[in-house]
Amino acid sequence: MPTITVDGVPLHYRDEGRGLPVLLFHAFPLSGESFEKQVKALSGRYRFILPDHRGLGRSGLGEGPTEMSRLARDGLALLDALNVESAVVGGVSMGGYATMALLREDAGRVRGLVLVDTQATADDEAGRARREASAREVLEQGVEPMVRTLLPKLVAEGPDSEAGREVAALMRTASPAGVAAAVRGMALRPDSKDILARYAGPTLVVVGEKDEVTPLEKAKQMADLVSGARLEVIPYAGHLPNQEQPERFNEVLDRFLSSLSNP
Repeated sequence: MPTITVDGVPLHYRDEGRGLPVLLFHAFPLSGESFEKQVKALSGRYRFILPDHRGLGRSGLGEGPTEMSRLARDGLALLDALNVESAVVGGVSMGGYATMALLREDAGRVRGLVLVDTQATADDEAGRARREASAREVLEQGVEPMVRTLLPKLVAEGPDSEAGREVAALMRTASPAGVAAAVRGMALRPDSKDILARYAGPTLVVVGEKDEVTPLEKAKQMADLVSGARLEVIPYAGHLPNQEQPERFNEVLDRFLSSLSNP
């Protein structure tokens, strides 16, 4: 897996396929490997650029919280390193937060948005407190308690399903320090409704039918903010539809990306 260095931090990424560039930010606390089923199905038509967020996957960890603006700048640095002027930018869950942060940083680099099982609103005070408690817990006890409590919320089919086992394996690759930094970074993210309301480009909003973390009403709110946005609900999927129902997710993604490749 290739690496770029940003502010002294080595960041791993995948660059797979050819065609329309698609920069995808992964969910917490996974890695770019979570998009493997999209790469296998669609890399013949699209170029997938898949960073591991700093502190997760195989990427190094910087100092302090991993703020969403930092992930956005990492993504822009990666596009620069690959000589990609603009790309479709998307993400799942925390990756959606990074996507909206990148839109705020440099909307001119964004050919289209893909927002999957995420939300535009910031955490309230209680939400920030819960994240801080989670960060402290993982630093004290490691990632295994987080796997046990978080995994059932991510996968509708349950921890013992094929998708559940796949997600659990990715979660266990995360370091406690990387997880804590990401949790604290998410707590600091701003409300993004304003930046979505100003965006006029092509937008796909996707949500798993059974997502209890960021349910359908959150997806509808984002879709309503962007004129002409397309909202797709993935049946039988929870918070990670690209992994749990990849065939249906890939159909939806392919249809959207194809419309940008062949306007």
